Parts: sequence; structure tokens; C-alpha cells
Amino acid sequence: MKNIPISAMIGLLFTALYFLMAIFAPLLAPYGVGEVVGDVWEISALSYYLSPVSYFFSEVWYFISTWPWNWAHFPLQHFAENTFIGTPGDYWLGTDNIGRDLLSRMIYGGRTTIFIATAATILSFTTGSILGFFAAVSGGWVDQVMSRLVDLVMSIPTLIFALVVLSVMPVTVPVLIVVMGLLDSTRVYRLARAVAVDIEVMDYVEAARLRGEKTAWIIFREILPNALSPLVAEMGLRFIFMVLFVSTLSFLGLGVQPPEADWGGIVKENKEGIVYGIPAALLPAIAIATLAISVNLVADWVLNRTTSLKGGRG
Repeated sequence: MKNIPISAMIGLLFTALYFLMAIFAPLLAPYGVGEVVGDVWEISALSYYLSPVSYFFSEVWYFISTWPWNWAHFPLQHFAENTFIGTPGDYWLGTDNIGRDLLSRMIYGGRTTIFIATAATILSFTTGSILGFFAAVSGGWVDQVMSRLVDLVMSIPTLIFALVVLSVMPVTVPVLIVVMGLLDSTRVYRLARAVAVDIEVMDYVEAARLRGEKTAWIIFREILPNALSPLVAEMGLRFIFMVLFVSTLSFLGLGVQPPEADWGGIVKENKEGIVYGIPAALLPAIAIATLAISVNLVADWVLNRTTSLKGGRG
């Protein structure tokens, strides 16, 4: 742990916070996920208490941009009498477009988003890596047929493919996980096959063949342990892709269905408020961005720690 860079430590901290929030969401959320508790788009208590800071910087910017400067309008002259803007609300992040507590929606939405992304990532890597290893070990026409089928699926944009499939199927959480996992498994298949092709020609694999070991034994005992490092590093990147994928589907109306919450759905529900200066739609976007950056920082660190077949990166 002493050798972990500060960027990786920050990434681990934020990633752990998001996952703990997802696990303990019912204990952390002050209200139910669909409980209406107030008026539409009530001002948040956080915005109220931060309004002096916002007011001061807006006044500083206005003062700087107006030349010649009028020192009678220097921000500090009027800061005391314009300390707070509006009245404090009862909800830390305010309410959404129908009066539900936004903090509770964000917590439950984070649990849903992270759960779907994690489950889809596990399915993607389980399916893609096993098929990729099997194709590399089998070789010949089996490898060619499987690789060409994967190329065919990858030639269709993933989002369009998912929208077509989900438009004719019931949109439930299990269906979302299966569709997202199987579509993304093609990317994992290409990576797993590329790594396994290099490992498959090693002497210890040839020795296992000469001993008469079965294909499954070679895959799970010889290839998988040596291919685990690049797959683990890639898993973080694919997890972020899944978070963005499910959020995009929800924003387009074919993801998590109301009254359940996820971050993409919260953006969709509150996007009209941006015109009126309501930040409700920006909060889940910030959450997605911070989670993506955090996991990428951890994934970069893991990638730098992994070693390749010919000596690695240190």
C-alpha cells in the first residue's frame, strides 16, 4: 500500500465510497425512492448555504469584466447584505421534477446503476474470456467461425443493437444485464483470444497437451492464470463503459423504468430544469463523471502493475 500513487489512492477512495453507498443505500437514503416529499424543484439546503460563495464569485467576475472599474461596486461592499439567496430547503439536494427527494433518488439510483454495470461486466468477462480462450486453444475452423461471428456482431454499433433488441423485449433489470453483457462480451472475446494465442504456444501448454490434458484443463489451469492481469486491468474500463451504457439507455427511455431510479433516468426526468437554472440534472452527470475518473485511475494503476509475457511494464 505504501507504493500506491496518490492518484490511485484518490481513485480507490471515491470508488469505495460509491460502492459502499450502493450497498447501504436503504440505510443512507432519508426517504423512499419514489416518495413525494415536497414541491417541484425545491431549492436545496446545500445550494442555500453555498449561495454566499456563488454570489461572491459571480460579483467578482462581473466587477473584473466591467472596465473601467467602479470601486463603489466592489463585491465586498455588498457581500454582507446579500449573503444568502432564497430560503433554505429541507432537502440537501432539493427535490426533482415531481417533488421527490433528490438525494434519496441519487443514492438509490447509484445502487441500481452500479449493480447493473457490475453484473453486466461479470457476465461479459465470463462469456467473452471463456469463448476467447476456447477459440485460441481450438484453432482451425472453430477459431475462424467464432471470430467471424464476433466481427459480424461488432460491425453493428452497440447502442443501436441494444435499442433494437430492447424495443421488442420487456425492459427489466435481468434483460438489461443480459443484453449489455452479451453485446460487450465481443470486445472481451477479442482481448482474451489475442492474449490466449500468445500463451497457447508456450512450452508449458505444449507439455500439458502431451500429457493428454483436456481443453477445459488447459484453459482454466494454464491459460487463465497467465491471462488474468490484462483482463483485470481491462475490467475497470469495461465497467465504466457499462455505467455509461445503462445511463444512456435510461436517458433514451429503454433502460431502468420508473419509478425505479438510476443516474441516466434522473438526468432525463430533470433535463427541462436546466433551462430555469435547476441543477437537478447535473448532479447525476457529476456522479457518473467522478465514478468514471475514479475507476479509470485505479485501472491505470492496475495496468501499470501488471506484467506482460515478455517482462511486463514494471
